Amino acid sequence: MNIYVGNLPYSVRDDELRGAFEPFGKVVSAEVIFDKRTRRSRGYGFVEMEHDAEGQRAIEALNGKEFHGRELRVDASQPRDEKTATRGDRPPRSNQNRHSNERAAPRAAEAPASGIKGFFKRLFS
Repeated sequence: MNIYVGNLPYSVRDDELRGAFEPFGKVVSAEVIFDKRTRRSRGYGFVEMEHDAEGQRAIEALNGKEFHGRELRVDASQPRDEKTATRGDRPPRSNQNRHSNERAAPRAAEAPASGIKGFFKRLFS
């Protein structure tokens, strides 16, 4: 069972995270997620436990509990395809009237202008 662990103190490392879950059963892996650019903890991690029942016991016992001065948020991790829609999953939005709440009145059949003249025409119309 994969488990999400949020609100981790930035000082926590993989072995400490593993140690918090080991009393509940066999921990296959424990990983604190780090920002690649700053090399600082992002404040969350993932734990994989061998059996679902052990993982569920760990979730129930540790969710909301204090760990190194912070209240943990512990929940079953969802695979990427089951998470809520991300920006890449949304349909593309139209750029027309992006900065206005009003809809522009349709124009008569104009041929779209091109080049520098068309750029200025679109910019100021």
